[in-house]
Amino acid sequence: SPQSNLPSPVKQEQAKAETLPDLSAETLYEDWDDVPPSSALEEISEEEAEQIIAEPILPFQSSTLRDYVDHSETLAKLVHLGVDLSQVEKRQKAGQLLLTLDFEKDIRKILLFLKDVGVEDNQLGPFLTRNPFILAEELEALESRVAYLKSKKFGKAEIAQMVSRAPYLLLFSVERLDNRLGFFKNELGLSVKKTKDLVIRLPRLLTGKLEPVKENLQVCQIELGFQRNEIQQIVFKTPKILTASKKRLKQTFDYLHNIMGIPHHMLTRFPQVFNSKLLRIKERHMFLTFLGRAQYDPAQPSYISLDQLVSLPDEVFCTEVAKASIQDFEKFLKTL
Repeated sequence: SPQSNLPSPVKQEQAKAETLPDLSAETLYEDWDDVPPSSALEEISEEEAEQIIAEPILPFQSSTLRDYVDHSETLAKLVHLGVDLSQVEKRQKAGQLLLTLDFEKDIRKILLFLKDVGVEDNQLGPFLTRNPFILAEELEALESRVAYLKSKKFGKAEIAQMVSRAPYLLLFSVERLDNRLGFFKNELGLSVKKTKDLVIRLPRLLTGKLEPVKENLQVCQIELGFQRNEIQQIVFKTPKILTASKKRLKQTFDYLHNIMGIPHHMLTRFPQVFNSKLLRIKERHMFLTFLGRAQYDPAQPSYISLDQLVSLPDEVFCTEVAKASIQDFEKFLKTL
């Protein structure tokens, strides 16, 4: 029989077990650590060999984190949380970072911190996808940065909004955050309250490069001819103008000011027009010109504001502003 082929030590242990029929193998020892290890030279049956499940081998080298998910509890839990590893691995050294972290020891405390700051549960995965490097930060450093924002009278909901919309915000030291706030306050000549409002609405101003911002301010003043107080109004109403493409900014201004004849004070009043696609502005202006309704002077009858020109859906623009049908507009576009 198969049992007659068992080596002597195995027979002895089996005999012990038979004298204690109501006990499991674990209860033969006061502690599991006391179980004698099996010998590497010990013979086993073919049936026992087939039941042995080998642990999967960790890939020695791979270009994608996907190959490690089955071997890493940390990566598996991050995927379950909603982290997109295909996006994370595009960031330099982010993949290596995740492979060195332990979920319970290193990551859980950061997740609890983010939830306490106000990041919603369903946003934790997308947040870490965009900024996995926060997992390498010391908890005390992160807490000190939130404390700094609170000291500047940012409310809890405002901080939650800023952190969620600008995931890299909390990687900035207190000194850098303070310098950034000071830069926008002094450069734009804004009050403390207006500076706060500006960065709440566009928090990436605190994390992005300052050179493009400085260049756009120079473009507005030197090349486009806006006065300092006009630039203040434009930026406060439309913060995105600070990070817009300089080329697009100049092209849009050139068309609005030099082709459509919109003066500076009107552009200052409706700076949202700079966020619109130039093609949309051109198509609608040419259609209104074709209909004889391109009137942008508020002192004249049939005045059309820049807001009406760019913000309304096509159907509403046609019926309420152009006084034409959407079919007329579509036919006109085909002639361009």
